[in-house]
Amino acid sequence: MLQQTTVAAVIPYFERFLDAFPDVTALARAPQDRVMALWAGLGYYARARNLHACAQAVAENGGRFPDTVAGLLELPGIGPYTAAAIAAIAFGRPVVPVDGNVERVTARLFAMTDPLPGSRKAIARQAMTLNADKAAIARPSDFAQALFDLGAGVCTPRAPACVLCPWREACAGNRQGIAAILPRRAAKVARPVRHGVHFCMVDAAGGILLVRRPEKGLLGGMMGLPGPHWRDVAWPQAEALDHAPTAPRLRAKWRQVGQVKHVFTHFTLMVDVYAARISAFPNSLVGQDGLIHYGNDVDVALPTLMRKCVELARDSNIF
Repeated sequence: MLQQTTVAAVIPYFERFLDAFPDVTALARAPQDRVMALWAGLGYYARARNLHACAQAVAENGGRFPDTVAGLLELPGIGPYTAAAIAAIAFGRPVVPVDGNVERVTARLFAMTDPLPGSRKAIARQAMTLNADKAAIARPSDFAQALFDLGAGVCTPRAPACVLCPWREACAGNRQGIAAILPRRAAKVARPVRHGVHFCMVDAAGGILLVRRPEKGLLGGMMGLPGPHWRDVAWPQAEALDHAPTAPRLRAKWRQVGQVKHVFTHFTLMVDVYAARISAFPNSLVGQDGLIHYGNDVDVALPTLMRKCVELARDSNIF
């Protein structure tokens, strides 16, 4: 949960998640919809799907986690950093997990001036030499966590407390007076803008029309409002309305109620939201192209983007 997400944001989700799934077996047995519902709002939903799949893999192995980096890497959703962190901290393997803190410590310690992200692999290779010491090899769990703490509390991104650092005399960045500006970063490329359209249809009883998104891709497996694919150019109204949910004898009067801006890691999404109110959903509509009629949107685990679209539609007073 902490990947790309702050501690403050994670705490309530973490507590609810552990209340629902106190151990790996409980998580493995849970339906994916239940897992996704408890994750809704945290973003990066592939994490939830991978966590669920990982729990199932561990449960199939009798509840035993692999205790090596190689074994951990075979589990869904576990990459090099997570595998090394688990291996070192939980199983005492003499490996160095490289997160942002360790990356920063390494770049400064060895005065590595090539900018990120291009230098990331070289920094990671250099970080693997940090535990070449008998004490570090003897206590890999403590050493890994000490590295994290050194980066988080002493070798901070801004104004590092070099005077307090136990490695200050060995630090090439400190000796050269450049520690504070390392690691360097390449100039940021402007985040591209993509465009989407979503349709919010509500009936007289407050029911809402939703669709389950494809398993792969952003917001994969989550419920959402129907609409065409996101693309790099804006959707003219006439073209957008060609993608509105339709069925025989359905007379929906769609109105564009505004636009939602949502920022993903690699792009900004601008969504035109259309809303319509009908008396009742015809049977010919529900089930078409995966469309699902829900009694209301309150009990559905909608991702933040879709929740913003629904709220915009409701605030428009069209309902």
